[in-house]
Amino acid sequence: MGDDHPTKKSDWLRTAIMTIVASGSPSARASNHTHFVVDQMGRAIVAGEYPPDTMIPLDPDLCEMFDVSRTVVREAKKTLAAKGMIASKAKVGTHVRPSDEWNMFDEDVLRWHTSVKSPGRFYDELFEIRLIFEPAAAASAARRANEVDCDRLFALCDSLASAASRADFAVADYEFHHHVLKLSGNRFLQSLGDMVQTALYSLFLIETGEKFQEVKAEVAQNHRAIARAIASGLPEAAHTAMLKVITEGHDRTRATA
Repeated sequence: MGDDHPTKKSDWLRTAIMTIVASGSPSARASNHTHFVVDQMGRAIVAGEYPPDTMIPLDPDLCEMFDVSRTVVREAKKTLAAKGMIASKAKVGTHVRPSDEWNMFDEDVLRWHTSVKSPGRFYDELFEIRLIFEPAAAASAARRANEVDCDRLFALCDSLASAASRADFAVADYEFHHHVLKLSGNRFLQSLGDMVQTALYSLFLIETGEKFQEVKAEVAQNHRAIARAIASGLPEAAHTAMLKVITEGHDRTRATA
C-alpha cells in the first residue's frame, strides 16, 4: 500500500508547500492569463478586500486593473463562481457571496486562506475538521495495517526527527498523515488528505534554531506513538495518539499566531 513514486510526490509537495508560504503574487505575473486574475481576485476576497454582499469591479474596470481582455475576465469570474465565491445578476453586477457558501474543500480557496496574515478562524475550523476524521482514520488503520505499512510510518517518523529544515519537516509530516489516511481503507477519508497539506502551513510559523529543534523532536516522538499503536493493532490508542498530535499542533499554531 506504499507510494509508487515517493520521490516525485515529495518534489511536488515541496513545491506546493513553498507556494503556500509565498507572500502573495505568483512568481510569473502573466497578466494575460485567467489563472492570474482568479488568483488575485480570490486572495482579495478571502482577505476581506471585497466583503460579503459587496460588488466587485465591473468587467471594464477589471480589464484595466489586470491589463487583460474581457474574455479572460469572464472566464475568471466563472471560475470564482464555481468555487462559490461570487454570483452575478443580470443588470445588477457581480457580488461576493457569504463565506459560509464558499467551497472550502477547493484547493485554491484553502491556499488563499493560508496567505491571510491572521487566519485564526480558518485554522480553528481546519483543526476542528481534522479532529473529526483523522483520529478515526488512525483507529481504522490500526485494524487494517500490515508490517510493510507500519515500516513506512516509522520511516516517516525518522524523517521528522532528522529533518534539516522546516520544509523537509513539513513534507515528512504531510506524508505521515496522508499515509495514515490511506491505511484507513476509506476512500472518503483519503480524499480529505489535501486538507492536511494546507494545515502543514502552521509548521512554518515555528521559529528556526533551538526552538525548532525542540519542537521537531517532540512532534516526531508523538507521531511515533501513533505508528506504534497502529503497528500493535490498538485502535483506541491510535485514536488517542492522533488526537494528541492534532491538538498540540493547534495549540502551537495559536500560540505563535
